[in-house]
Amino acid sequence: MFILDDLLFRPFVGIIDALHSLALEELYDVEALEDERKENQLLYELGERSEEEYLERKEVIEEELEIAREVHEQLGSGRVEVKR
Repeated sequence: MFILDDLLFRPFVGIIDALHSLALEELYDVEALEDERKENQLLYELGERSEEEYLERKEVIEEELEIAREVHEQLGSGRVEVKR
């Protein structure tokens, strides 16, 4: 039975783990969030975004960045937890 598990299920689990990691990296893209933060700053400096809009968006982006960095840290250490 253990041989069948190793032959049939281990490769499948490995593929699922790889897909899961790729999905998390794409969903929590730190570079994209940092670019969005820079864009928000630039739009504010150019006067295309009010201070209120800028501050609201800045807060949201910083929260998302914190979460993304935590996810990437967990991916690097191999201990990803999915909370519902």
